[in-house]
Amino acid sequence: MTSRISTLLKKDGTLIFPGVYDALSAKLVERAGFPLTFISGYSVAATQLGLPDFGYLTQTEMVGAARRVCASVKIPIIIDADTGYGNALNVIRTVNDLIDAGAAGMFLEDQIWPKRCGHMKGKRVVPGDEHVQKIRAAIDARGKRDFFIVARTDARQVNNLADAIARCHRYKEAGADALFVEAPRSKEELATIAKELPPPLVANMLEGGVTPLLTKDELKDIGFQLIVCPLTALYASAKAMQAMFNLIKGAGTTRDALDRLLTFQEFHEIIDLEAYYKLAERYKTDEPAGTS
Repeated sequence: MTSRISTLLKKDGTLIFPGVYDALSAKLVERAGFPLTFISGYSVAATQLGLPDFGYLTQTEMVGAARRVCASVKIPIIIDADTGYGNALNVIRTVNDLIDAGAAGMFLEDQIWPKRCGHMKGKRVVPGDEHVQKIRAAIDARGKRDFFIVARTDARQVNNLADAIARCHRYKEAGADALFVEAPRSKEELATIAKELPPPLVANMLEGGVTPLLTKDELKDIGFQLIVCPLTALYASAKAMQAMFNLIKGAGTTRDALDRLLTFQEFHEIIDLEAYYKLAERYKTDEPAGTS
């Protein structure tokens, strides 16, 4: 079966998409015209738990987030599944649960649990053989269902670029649909990855991370097809909230800063309030409350 993600890649060649962390941010991505989105574990850990991406987020918490977000939009969603939350058998459960939640794909990484954000220090990776088995388990669990599996390696930062590339070749042989070398440190390293590995390839554009920020066209020219901006929404919304909360604390009102907010009506358009008014009208009764 051809997956939704593969179909998009065949149509557009190179896709750029922001990461989200809840249903509202996913709706905003969809309204902006992006063809797909990505649920970042870093963002879910931060917004749901108030914790860093240090392996605190559980499989059930991430599947729950996926279920809520996937139900809120029509565009396909790739899920950050971390390490699969255990061994190959846990990966099977994770794949089945994510497909049931409506996900279109997953990132599966080769870190040792508890994992860390790919641009943080202190990461460790499992032996390549172990991750090959996890990928094989993910492929078997998927079967003929629509689910795009991205094999990610963090070996560049832990070991070296050569090891990361060698691992990716093995992950592709195991059946991965796309490859993702996390945290390359230069444009030259990105070019080496694109030269040495088969497409489709993921580039992670993380503001403040170790990889240089390049444009969609620049990455397309180098040879990348899936360009994810995983934390842009999180950082933008956190900065906006921080500034507004400081304003309220200092000024005691938002009266002079309304141009920095969506209006009451604009926000209701995002969540389609009018449709729910109509739905409520359809099922209302004329009988006064308290009568039988």
